[in-house]
Amino acid sequence: MVGVAGGPQPPLPPADGRDLGAPPCAALDGAIGDVMDDLSDAGIGGALEPPRLPQQADRSAEPAPAEPSPEQLAHAQRLGGIGWSQWDLVTGETSWSEHMYAIFGRNTAQGPVRLHDLPTLAEPADRQTLAGVVSRVAEGSEPVQAEFRVRADDGVRNLRAVLEPAATGVHGVVQDVTARLEAERIVAESQRQLLEVRERAEEERHVTLALRDAILPQPGASISLPYARISVRYVPAENAASLGGDWYEAAPLPGGRMFLAVGDVSGHGLPAMAEMAQLRHALVGLTMTTASPDLLLAWLNALVLNRLDDTTATVVCGYFDPPTRLFTWAQAGHLAPILVRHGAAEQLTPPHGVVLGAVSGQPYGVAEIRLEPGDLLLMFTDGLIERRSRDISEGLALTLKAAGAIPRHGDGLDAGLDRLIEEIGGPNPEDDTCLLAVGVLE
Repeated sequence: MVGVAGGPQPPLPPADGRDLGAPPCAALDGAIGDVMDDLSDAGIGGALEPPRLPQQADRSAEPAPAEPSPEQLAHAQRLGGIGWSQWDLVTGETSWSEHMYAIFGRNTAQGPVRLHDLPTLAEPADRQTLAGVVSRVAEGSEPVQAEFRVRADDGVRNLRAVLEPAATGVHGVVQDVTARLEAERIVAESQRQLLEVRERAEEERHVTLALRDAILPQPGASISLPYARISVRYVPAENAASLGGDWYEAAPLPGGRMFLAVGDVSGHGLPAMAEMAQLRHALVGLTMTTASPDLLLAWLNALVLNRLDDTTATVVCGYFDPPTRLFTWAQAGHLAPILVRHGAAEQLTPPHGVVLGAVSGQPYGVAEIRLEPGDLLLMFTDGLIERRSRDISEGLALTLKAAGAIPRHGDGLDAGLDRLIEEIGGPNPEDDTCLLAVGVLE
């Protein structure tokens, strides 16, 4: 940048030799020094040092402020994408810092641009606005700001200029804000996309819940029968994206038997819900044949293999016969029910059964257990006991402990199921929970 020589000169001393520029404390300090010199010449005082006034503390040991080197200034300009300029409107002289040329994509051999020619460097759409800003700062007394675009070898750049009136001209600082604006654009676009994803997920959640409510019986419903009380709890996953294909069925059949089933289709969202609907309705329809549970699952497995590509599912189902209190059941890769008797809970031993949609031709086993008055039978999906933060065996142990305290009939059964879900960790963040309880009346 161009420097200007000259400046205010110190005043001349008066003719009598007095130093009017010296502060009073300095003059007094000099007088004391003269007296000490006289005493020393007379042999008095020896090596006494003249007292130093507090105002005259020695500042010679204080380091002078470090001035940045030209290399440091250039480095700071590059890091900040900043350049500065000075336009003298009287002499017409213009000076640019080195980085101004880099910002504008201008060769240093071309020299700096005069203030009123600055708009010619901007993109055509921004020239008129920048020209107005330049006119205001040249004719006014207040700083002005402007954002405009210039075209360089690497494309269009976004610049921000702050122009400030000076004694005879204008000082300016220009910063390349292209990277900052691009980062802001990326952040804004990411936020917009995230909002769209959340809105779609919430919309899908509402549709999924509506479809589930249309397909399944009331999730918190209870059924009172002459021989048993049946209560259901269906707890959706806390994560909207994890709503899955859990389902249950408790349907009376001709002849007085009750068909009980709980199942879980792999996957989440609307696809899993749609496949769940097909399996549930198919299984309920097959019960009209009065076939045994193992045969029902064999037919259902054939349906999955032939009609539902890339789908797997687990099911536990059976018939409860009130006169004999016999529960005949089978399972396809599903967790076995829990039986609570006299306050002690244990998981039943499951018969053989592979996951639906895995292989064909595999027979399914069948098991029987005669329930007693006061017994409680719990059928559930894996969302009840599984958590990412713990082992499945730990979840099963907690469930068995909580199940032993559930009342088997009356309103206590509903409250007991709610308490069981809370005691084993509450709603599962990542999977639905389905729980079907049958309390045999005494």
